[in-house]
Parts: sequence; C-alpha cells; structure tokens
Amino acid sequence: MNPLSATSWLSSLGTAGVFLVLFAETGLLIGFFLPGDSLLFTAGLFCTTSATAAVHLSLPLVLVAAVAGALLGAQTGFVLGRRGGRALLARTGNKHLHGGIARAEELFTRYGHAKAIVLARFIPVVRTVLNPLAGILEVPARTFTLWQVLGGLLWSIGVTVAGYLLGASVPGIDQYLLPIVALVVIVSLIPLALELLRSRKQRRGAGS
Repeated sequence: MNPLSATSWLSSLGTAGVFLVLFAETGLLIGFFLPGDSLLFTAGLFCTTSATAAVHLSLPLVLVAAVAGALLGAQTGFVLGRRGGRALLARTGNKHLHGGIARAEELFTRYGHAKAIVLARFIPVVRTVLNPLAGILEVPARTFTLWQVLGGLLWSIGVTVAGYLLGASVPGIDQYLLPIVALVVIVSLIPLALELLRSRKQRRGAGS
C-alpha cells in the first residue's frame, strides 16, 4: 500500500482508512505527510460510484469516520503537547515539520487562538503541528476543544461533501480521478504558499 495515495488507503481499508489517516495526520507528528485533503475528497467521490465499482463507500459512514478521526486526532495532539512539552516537537529534525511549527506560531500571533485553530485545519502540515503546539502554549482546554471541533467539522464534512457533490453531478467522474486529486492537492497547498510568501515579504522588510 502506498501511504501517500488516497486511493490506496481507501481501496485497502475503506472507511477505516479515513479514520486512521485523519487521526494520524491531526494527532501524531509522524502523520504530517498523509493525504488528508485528497483522501476526504476522494472518499466523497467514491460514495457516488456504483456498488460494483472497485471502491464504493457509504457517505454516512465516511462522514462519521472523518469527523471522528479529525476531532479525536486533534484532541490527542493537544494532550500530547501539553504533557510532552516543547521537547515533543524538538525531537524531530524534519524541515517540513519545523516550517509548520513556525507557521503555526505565526497563526497564533496574527489571528489569536480561535481563528488560528480553525484556519490550521485547511493548511497541510500546519494542522499536524498546531494541535500539540496549542498544548505546549497552554491554550485553555475549553477554548481549544470548542474551536478545534468547529474547524474539524468544517474541514472534514466540507471537503468530503464537495467530493460527493462533484461525483453526483458529473457521471463517470471517477475515470478522471488522478487529475482531480492532483488539483485538490494543489488547491490545498495554496494557503501554505500564501503564508510562505507573506513570511518572506516580512523578512525582507525587516532586513531592509
């Protein structure tokens, strides 16, 4: 099984793959590379395929698995961050994770707790590191839980339903799965690219 492929996860594990990927991506630092956005969208598409297709999923079950994985994962990351402290993040030497940590800290500084927690759901890597970082920074548990639930619902349900609606409105859409998933990945990286550009402009401004 290819861990970077949404189709591979769904064809191998079905609905359980949705839960496992979202839980690991949002709750465990080792899951930062997993295909959260593309998996949700692809799962929504597969809910519109016929029962005789290679992969056919139930929309209600996918939504339950997606919401459970997203919410439980984020809460687990928060608890690990609160208990493990900054040493939990310092142990990793991955440059992508360290970049995510810097952007997550910028989100907290720029937008405050509520907006940062919700926005992070839609930014790859950042949604992995922000949850333990919130625990490390001692964000009140009630505040974190409230906004991570809101952000988790918007992200998990919204992306899945978007895939489902596209699949339901365009017959045979699964034949074009690869380019569609590629487009979803590109779109999901736009917020990350914008944050990088903003950070570079700020550093240039500070240097001048």
